[in-house]
Amino acid sequence: MSTAHPPQDGGAGAGTAYQRLQRTEEFQDLRNRFRRFVFPMTAFFLTWYFLYVLAATFASDFMSTRVVGTINVGIIFGLVARAEGNKPVNAPVLTADTVSVGSPLLNVSVFAGFVIVTLTIVVRVASGKKTAAQYYTGGAQFSGRQNGLAIAGDYLSAASFLGIAGAIALNGYDGFLYSVGFLVAWLVALLLTAELMRNTGRFTLADVLSYRLRQRPVRIAAAISSLAVSLFYLLAQMAGAGGLVALLLGLSDRWAQYLVIAIVGAVMIGYVLIGGMKGTTWVQMIKAVLLISATAIITVWALGEFGFNPSSLFQGAIDKSPSGDKLMEPGLRFGLTNLAKIDFISLSMALVLGTAGLPHVLIRFYTVPTSKQARKSVEWAIWLIGGFYLLTLVVGFGAGALVGPERIQAAPGKANSAAPLLAFELGGSVLLGVISGIAFATILAVVAGLTIASSATFAHDLYNEVFRKGQGTPEEEVRVARYTSLALGVIAIVGGILAYGQNIAFLVALAFAVA
Repeated sequence: MSTAHPPQDGGAGAGTAYQRLQRTEEFQDLRNRFRRFVFPMTAFFLTWYFLYVLAATFASDFMSTRVVGTINVGIIFGLVARAEGNKPVNAPVLTADTVSVGSPLLNVSVFAGFVIVTLTIVVRVASGKKTAAQYYTGGAQFSGRQNGLAIAGDYLSAASFLGIAGAIALNGYDGFLYSVGFLVAWLVALLLTAELMRNTGRFTLADVLSYRLRQRPVRIAAAISSLAVSLFYLLAQMAGAGGLVALLLGLSDRWAQYLVIAIVGAVMIGYVLIGGMKGTTWVQMIKAVLLISATAIITVWALGEFGFNPSSLFQGAIDKSPSGDKLMEPGLRFGLTNLAKIDFISLSMALVLGTAGLPHVLIRFYTVPTSKQARKSVEWAIWLIGGFYLLTLVVGFGAGALVGPERIQAAPGKANSAAPLLAFELGGSVLLGVISGIAFATILAVVAGLTIASSATFAHDLYNEVFRKGQGTPEEEVRVARYTSLALGVIAIVGGILAYGQNIAFLVALAFAVA
C-alpha cells in the first residue's frame, strides 16, 4: 500500500485525504482483517496477561505449587506469557570505596575497540548527502529481518539487562516479574501499530494523527509527548551509563564518573550526526548480535555448571538465598503490602501499553519499504527479545547460585553487578571484559536511537510543519535535525550528571507511563 501524506492545511483537507485513503482497496482489506483477527487476538492476549499478573499478585499460594522439581506453576505461566519490561533496578551509587571488577585496562580496551569499529562502519554506510527521508529513516531500505534486529538492539538497554538479571538473582520470581510484559507489549505493537504506522505515516506519529485531526494542535501535542518520553528515557540511560562504566573501570571520583557520562554523550552525538538513521541502525544491529550472543554463552556456561539441569540451577540459587524456598514464590518483593501489589499492577499496565508508544520504537516502522516488512520487523523483534529475556532468567538465577546474594549486595552497584560478577566467576577478566564492552555498546545504541527519534520529532513536526507551516525545504529540515541532535546531546549529558545516583526505575517507568 502506498503511503499518502496529509495536506498542510489540516482540518477539512486532512479529513478529505483520510476519506480518499478509506476508499482504497488496501485500506478496506486491512480494516476487515482488523475486525476478524486483530481485535479478538489483542483482547485474548491482554486478558491472558492481566490474569497472569493478578494471579501472581493475589494468588501466590497457587502460583507457588511445584510441578517438577523446583519449577512451580508461576514459572510455567510466566514462560507461557513470557515477556519483557524495560525496567531496571536502582542505579549504582558509587562511593569512595568503590573497587573495580576484573581488569579496568581490558575493559577500556573493549570499550575503545567497539567505538572504533562502529564509528568506522557508521562513516562507511552513511557517506554522501542526506535527504530528510535518508536522515530520519535510512531511506526505508532495510529489510524486515534487519529492522527486527535493530529494534532488538534499540529496545534492549544495558539497564534492563543488568537490572533484570540482578533482580532475579536477589528476588527470584518477583525479579522474573520485572521481565513480564514483553510478549503482550510487542503483540500490541504487532497487531495494532506496526502496519498502520507504516501505511499512513511518513516519519513520526504525528503524521498518522494529522489525517483525522487538525495538524497544528496535534503535531504540537504529539511532539511534546514524544520529547518528554525520550527525555526521561535518555536521562535514565545516561545516568546508568556513568554508574556502569565507573563500576567496571574502578572510578571512585565523582568528576571522573561525570566525565564518563560526557564521553558517552559525545560518542552518541557523533553516531547521530555522522550516520543518521542508517548509521544508527547498523550500530543497533551489531549491538543486538553481540548482546544476545554473549548472554547465550553465559547461559550455556552457567547451565553447564549444574549438568544442564535447570532445576538444579534453581535449587542452587535457593540454597544460597536467605529467603530459601520463597525465592521461587511470588510476593518476595511485590507482595509485602497491598499498595505494593497495586503498584505492580499499575506498572504492568504501563509496560504492556507503553511499549507501542515509545518514539524510538515507532520511528523504526518507517525504516522498511512496506507495511508487510514492518509487520515482519516486529515478528523478528518478538523472537529475539523474548529469547534474550529467557536467557536472562538463567543468568539471574545462575548469579544467585554461583555468586550469591551476599557478594552481589556487597559489590559496587549491588543488583546491577550480578551479571558482570557471574561473567567474572565463569570466565575471569576476559569474559567480564567482553560483557563490559557489550554493556557499553548497549548504552550507545539505545541513546543514539532515542536521539534520532527526538531530533526527527522536533525538526519535522515542530520546525517544518508548525513553525514553517510545511514550507521548509528538506535540506533545512535535516540541518535543524542535526542541530537538535547536538542540543539533545548536551541536555542529555547535563541531565545525566544531575540525575546520576537517582532511581533509574522511576525515570524509565515514567517514560513508559507517559508513552
